Amino acid sequence: MASTAPNLLGPSSAAVNAGAGPHFDVLEVGHPDYVALINADTAFWVLSPREEALAYLLGGELPQVYQEKEAKLAADLNNVRFGLLPSAVYFNPTERCNLDCGYCYLPREARRTGHDMEPGKVLEALSRLQEFFVSTLPEGARPQLVFHGAEPLLARDAVFAGIEKYGDYFRFGVQTNATQLDREALEFLRDHGCGIGISLDGPTEEIATRTRHTWGGSSVFTQTVKILEELHDYPGLNVITTVTKENVRSLPELVEFFHDRGVSNALLNPARGTQLGGRNLMADQEELAHYFFKAMDRSFKLYEKTGRKLVVGNFANLLLGLVAPGARRLMCDISPCGGGRCFFAVGAGGEVAPCSEFLGLAEFHGGNLFDMSVKDLLATPAFKQVTTRVVEQLDPCKRCAVRHFCGAPCPAEVYAINGTLAAPAPMCDFYVAQARYAFRVIADGRVDAYLWDGWKDGLEPILVM
Repeated sequence: MASTAPNLLGPSSAAVNAGAGPHFDVLEVGHPDYVALINADTAFWVLSPREEALAYLLGGELPQVYQEKEAKLAADLNNVRFGLLPSAVYFNPTERCNLDCGYCYLPREARRTGHDMEPGKVLEALSRLQEFFVSTLPEGARPQLVFHGAEPLLARDAVFAGIEKYGDYFRFGVQTNATQLDREALEFLRDHGCGIGISLDGPTEEIATRTRHTWGGSSVFTQTVKILEELHDYPGLNVITTVTKENVRSLPELVEFFHDRGVSNALLNPARGTQLGGRNLMADQEELAHYFFKAMDRSFKLYEKTGRKLVVGNFANLLLGLVAPGARRLMCDISPCGGGRCFFAVGAGGEVAPCSEFLGLAEFHGGNLFDMSVKDLLATPAFKQVTTRVVEQLDPCKRCAVRHFCGAPCPAEVYAINGTLAAPAPMCDFYVAQARYAFRVIADGRVDAYLWDGWKDGLEPILVM
């Protein structure tokens, strides 16, 4: 069969109802040989040869296979969506940042003149969080706590005191712009086994500095790359790129830049429109799809050439949602999202929100950690409106074949743009295109190249062709 160019942003599906049996959608994935047949209610899917799709649907084989798995699939999906316990916190020990990134999800004035949480209050906060997790998580579980920002290492003494005292309980990470990572800080974080996330937005200084620079406009590219190269063999390193209209065309080159420097884990996150600056920098969806997939193709070619992987976490998570739903590591592409359900955020004043994206939206603060128990905070109306937002209540999401591989994210962004949570994702077309690309990866037998080593361990993949 002659190959046709993939339709990246076209109509998402065509509905097929096999008599009184289960309902399936036929999803065009842009592959010359296969289409995806999906039961969207349970996220069950099969890749069918094009010429056999209708026969497979109407001949009884697919409905029978589905009905044999339906109960387990529904239970697994329900558990991922509604059965998980909070196990992570994003903790902002300061409102301040020494950089003025144009897309930041936190209000600009707070980043420039905000306050820090005192070291004693950080320790009190960690004690309160530990008390909550000890009472809710299984014995021996270690919740994750990421010092986030703004720039958390501007409150370095408080952060390091918390890690020193509670390092045996929490799995700590620090998400930083790398400007405060001197020799002493690096040694401390390494010695305590902390995850280290750094941000870099381009393969050249000119590109990276368009959106990430000091308040005076100076570049931090050289310093960031120096830290990246110093940490290249550190297993806890992760690099985050925020994708905007200013760097979207450089994504393939950026993947090669990271790969050449030994980076094995990265995120290529489209800019969120939670604040006006982010909305102004959001990439065109068609252009984003084109260059994002070129970057994924480049990562595969580099893996073939060198045997080394660069796992792009946000795409890998969607791929896992298809082949092993229970293995998802991120909770943005499912509904309800993980905000307030699997994780929550604490601000520098003790304010608690469903996730960091909501810290700049005061109406979604559940209350203050120093005034209320975590259990009560998570049950407030501010949290409940996020944790009960599901795609089945959104239009057109409720009719979409890939609704449980997308989740209509991000509710904070959706609210900031629309004034309501009851709206689809502003990057809807890109998320559908990403699901199509993931199905092409599966059809071509390339799944392992895009996922972390050992991803199958202890899992029952759902991979049907």
